[in-house]
Amino acid sequence: MLTVGSVLLLMVAASVANTGKDPTLHSHWERWKTIYQKQYSSEEEELFRRLIWEKTLKMVTVHNLEESMGKHSYTMAMNGFADMTSEEVTATMTGLRVSDSEMDNLTVDWPQESIQDQAPDCIDWRKSGYVTNVKNQGSCGSCWAFSAVGALEGQLKKKTGRLVSLSPQNLIDCSWKYGNHGCNGGFMTNAFRYVINNRGIDSETSYPYEGRDKNCRYKTSGRAATCVSYKKIPKGSETYLERTVASVGPISVGIDASLRSFQQYHSGVYYDSKCSSSHINHAILVVGYCVDRGVPYWLIKNSWGTRWGDQGYIRMAKNRGNLCGIASLASYPLM
Repeated sequence: MLTVGSVLLLMVAASVANTGKDPTLHSHWERWKTIYQKQYSSEEEELFRRLIWEKTLKMVTVHNLEESMGKHSYTMAMNGFADMTSEEVTATMTGLRVSDSEMDNLTVDWPQESIQDQAPDCIDWRKSGYVTNVKNQGSCGSCWAFSAVGALEGQLKKKTGRLVSLSPQNLIDCSWKYGNHGCNGGFMTNAFRYVINNRGIDSETSYPYEGRDKNCRYKTSGRAATCVSYKKIPKGSETYLERTVASVGPISVGIDASLRSFQQYHSGVYYDSKCSSSHINHAILVVGYCVDRGVPYWLIKNSWGTRWGDQGYIRMAKNRGNLCGIASLASYPLM
């Protein structure tokens, strides 16, 4: 869980120890540790984590109070990231690697005859059976693999009528020569290129997730889907993203997930003006869009488990200047 050396951790803990912990929060701290199965290697580490947790609690409490007074459109919660710094969460729970050339070459493959000019007001591909259950990538930078398989799963359902969980571990282990780096990050179109050239990807059942880099063990007998090509959506265009989601199905996208407000999200329509549209580090899956009390939003499936957000999902503000870069790195596979 730690992303700094033990010596540095102890130094930091020692430096903040004099501020003291709030004794009135002890029972809440113990309960939270039980819920999220938290264990620490030393008293020093626990103190360090406790103080981060208390700081997070104060932030979440104030934010939710302000939300109740109409200042915000979303709530936060004390999820399993509450004892980690935002930098730690970003380092361990994201993993999207984007080259400068990739950022510069995303205005291709448009227009397309299969994309409708007018999109419906709302769509939720979960209701049509295009979306598998929420997964948890754990402390492996494999968000790109989960985003890619989510888009592949949707297209498999569209083509065959079957919804099958595909294997992110297959992509983690086997797509290195396409520019991916396993648990150290990757990119969705690199994953699509691997599936195209490999002529398939295994099912999750055949190739289960382990959350760490292993040798490639792809088996043709476990193959559950193929891919013949992929498309990219014009960079930064939420209009084209909306039309594509409506016409195609779930779409792979990248966002900035470095803010504490995103990491502690719980419910409502997320909007934070500090969220960058160019500093993109996390891959997710757009599975729909709609409007909540006059506020348009994107419906997003994350890969941080069902205890994060709204049962693993987040609604992100739509048509707010490409919030968090939601439309900067959008792509989808073809079968």
